[in-house]
Amino acid sequence: MVIYQATGDLRKVALWLGHASMQTAEIYLQADPTEKLEAIESVVPPSLTRGHFNAPDRLIAQLREAAL
Repeated sequence: MVIYQATGDLRKVALWLGHASMQTAEIYLQADPTEKLEAIESVVPPSLTRGHFNAPDRLIAQLREAAL
């Protein structure tokens, strides 16, 4: 995963890890949660604006009680 993130080249990953086929190395493309998060965060639905969620104090208290 680190090799792919550093180079962005799946061929280099396959060579470095000694994979006989590119299909074996493609597993790393499916397993990279960082790229999925980047894709999700880059798109904001048109009807929403970016902001910060401020939970009510009552909700925070309930969550803290549930954690204990």
